[in-house]
Amino acid sequence: MTKQAGQFNVYLSAAPADLEQEFKTLLTPEAIEFLVKLNLHFQDKVDDLYTARVERKFVQRKTGKIPKFVETNFANENWKVSPVNHRLQNRHLDLGDVSPSDYLHFTSCLKANVQGVQVDFDDGHCPTWKNQIMGLYNVYRAVHNDIPNVPQIANAPILMLRPRAWNMIEHNMSINGREVPGPLFDFGLLIFHNGLILSECNSGPFFYLSKLEGACEAKLWNEIFTWSQLKLRIPYGTIKASVLIENILSSFEMDQILYELRDHSLGLNCGIWDYAASIISKFGDDSTFLLPDRNKYVNMGRPFLKKYMDLVVRTCHKRNAYATGGMTAKLLPDKQSKNYYETVKIVLGDKLTEIQAGVDGFMIYDLGLIEFINDLWKKYGGPYSNQLQYKGNTEEKITEKDLLTLPKGGVTEEGLKHNITVAILFIYNWLCGRGVFEFEGAVEDSATAEISRAQIWQWIKHGALMENKNQSVTRSLVFSEASNIYEHLINDYGSDNSTKTKLAIAFNIFLDIVNHRDFPEFITTYLNDAYIFRASQAHL
Repeated sequence: MTKQAGQFNVYLSAAPADLEQEFKTLLTPEAIEFLVKLNLHFQDKVDDLYTARVERKFVQRKTGKIPKFVETNFANENWKVSPVNHRLQNRHLDLGDVSPSDYLHFTSCLKANVQGVQVDFDDGHCPTWKNQIMGLYNVYRAVHNDIPNVPQIANAPILMLRPRAWNMIEHNMSINGREVPGPLFDFGLLIFHNGLILSECNSGPFFYLSKLEGACEAKLWNEIFTWSQLKLRIPYGTIKASVLIENILSSFEMDQILYELRDHSLGLNCGIWDYAASIISKFGDDSTFLLPDRNKYVNMGRPFLKKYMDLVVRTCHKRNAYATGGMTAKLLPDKQSKNYYETVKIVLGDKLTEIQAGVDGFMIYDLGLIEFINDLWKKYGGPYSNQLQYKGNTEEKITEKDLLTLPKGGVTEEGLKHNITVAILFIYNWLCGRGVFEFEGAVEDSATAEISRAQIWQWIKHGALMENKNQSVTRSLVFSEASNIYEHLINDYGSDNSTKTKLAIAFNIFLDIVNHRDFPEFITTYLNDAYIFRASQAHL
């Protein structure tokens, strides 16, 4: 449908099936007008952001330049981020990857004994038009105290709203013929409908900002926050945002990111899966940046990730900002399983390492882990509600080399098969309208799919040698292994023609994406912008 918003032409796709009331509640004339003004006001700066990303990519590829820590004249000044309200001072435990389009999971999280819920429109969410409208509407209902049998919003866990990142475009809305960026669509409707109510009960609005590539992008978000607060009469500085340091370029500008958001900052967050994938994205053409199997290195015991977390903690606490650790993807088996307490032990060991590193909190997915994690914080978290007093080992200098010296090790047949399976199943689940799925005792989302398919692309490109086999990873080998896995998936999942068709599409998209001449920067962008994917979403 096309609407007039003042002198501007606005196109919106029709309401998804059976969601006309939800659509009308969200996309009122006033909300559309706000979205139009927001997008047009920041249109040139958003264009500059996209241009700068392309320019950086070109320079990196042309020169092979390794990033350095950014030096600024305020680096040695004793500035702090603005204080946060009492609801944010204990950040011990959030539930992550919570897509609000999944009503049962979302409402279960609102009743959980945690400090916050990451309301995720990004990594843990599939942005079909139906999911976007349903997810935004469920947040609206929660904030307006319209969901039965859950706490009032002032007493529920705080909502950490995570709009899509800048790589995602909302194809269902355009202004004067230009499709709008996904993050502005999500943020605009979230802040317009919920911002003032959340601010009046000291419960927000609070945000996670994903996939930023440096301080200039943080500065843009700060301007968006300031403009929105003014337009909606929300007191300046009420919005608080935690930036996920999940892009290798941002790790060299942490202090600058905090500075640009200093009146709206909640701190920084470690996103280790996307962070590792971004190393391949930015430097994957160089064989010295070859990463071994993800199961060999994605833990905070590895030096390059330990230094990264140490730098996040040190930088945040110097500025009185909160440092958040990563998310635990492990799922508890059945209580009767012999592996139940072994899984608990592994999770608690990993999380104790993060507590001892000085983080103020972290995320989990499985609600069954909540009681164990809360007990862990009580036992080892110290007498305070956070660890801001811990400044880290400031005498130990962290260098660029520390962040970019990758672990040694090779590729295993098991690791190759695991990555192939995760990537195909992620694409399949997106075709089914799901942002997360369970696999081998863990929850998988776009972040884990990113590293899985990125590694396969890199291993093919450099002909990585497989351990214990006199064989390199080649295009032919990946096709052969993927074909075998596809046949197994057909047997496991393919009970009807629709499922078989989607698995076939997922298989072909997977082969396309890992064999691209140039690395597709985001698997979600690739899927979101591909016609075959968008066409398959018509009924979702």
